[in-house]
Amino acid sequence: MINLYGLTLEKLQNLMLIEGQKPYRAIQLYTWIYEKRVTSFDEMSDISASFREVLKEKYCLNLPTIYRKQVSADGTVKLLLELEDGMKVETVLMRYDYGCSVCVSSQVGCNMACSFCSSGILGKQRNLKPEEMVGQILVMNNLLKEEGKGMHVTHAVVMGTGEPFDNYDNVMDFIRIINAQKGLAIGARHITVSTCGLIEGIHKYAREGLQTNLAISLHAPNDELRNSLMKINKAYPLEILMSAIKDYENIAGRRVTYEYLLLSNINDTLECAEQLVNLIKGTNGYVNLIPYNETNKNNYKRSSGNRVHAFLDYLTKHGVKATIRKEFGSDIDAACGQLKAKTEGEVIDERK
Repeated sequence: MINLYGLTLEKLQNLMLIEGQKPYRAIQLYTWIYEKRVTSFDEMSDISASFREVLKEKYCLNLPTIYRKQVSADGTVKLLLELEDGMKVETVLMRYDYGCSVCVSSQVGCNMACSFCSSGILGKQRNLKPEEMVGQILVMNNLLKEEGKGMHVTHAVVMGTGEPFDNYDNVMDFIRIINAQKGLAIGARHITVSTCGLIEGIHKYAREGLQTNLAISLHAPNDELRNSLMKINKAYPLEILMSAIKDYENIAGRRVTYEYLLLSNINDTLECAEQLVNLIKGTNGYVNLIPYNETNKNNYKRSSGNRVHAFLDYLTKHGVKATIRKEFGSDIDAACGQLKAKTEGEVIDERK
């Protein structure tokens, strides 16, 4: 059955034509699904009974189910969701003064194998479909509705498990669905996609005509260090990456965010700060410094507060706009991939 949550409005309109319906039928369906949040075709009262039967026979409105839930003292919610084939994926709700943001996973597992990340421990198992990404937001919206405070998801960051540009077409459909005015109507400036540096994806994304945001998982200011942290750098070293970023800025007219995870005595020295300043010089980006969330899956340690602020001070004094990312869920399995890795480990232990 075709899951309607996975169809852009344009694709749904084309499908309605194939079904012998007028294109406006797609707008009706979008209204019921996203504005009225109906989950049963029987409730769609302005659609004929005969076509509702067709919808029930060929289409569905299935969402992932909650397999495990963690709630932090700061209100952050982390879910391990089970998909229809039994695969599991994480998603996180973060609460800001300006709204509610969901960190969306784009793959089950990840093949990028960054040495500091829990997501790649089991490797990529498969890409997520658009409906499985949209479903992460809808499940969070349902939880927010249950709270009864009138809140809903206002921002989406594709920064969860997986490399978005390794699942490019599905991620683009996801963005168009949540950005559509008749869809979830999340503003383009409130949507961010993060890549570790798949060059072809950056070039394509620049030409999509979207006003969404691009973040680069950088984490090192030179090739030698980045090679040791991120295997992707061996295929696309920093010179090639920075050229793609400049192309993106020129074509899309959008600035980028450089994500920089601070690892104690590895990439948090003032020498690294100096190299970072020189690396991104000439681009219209800013740096988001990320305190590391330690995991028992590797030996990396969190940089001290003094080193984090010294790094920040160096950047700002040399004309680089930089911030320290606000931390969420420090009392739960907050790092990307931690909850899934922990759960998979428990399952393995149970089988012994």
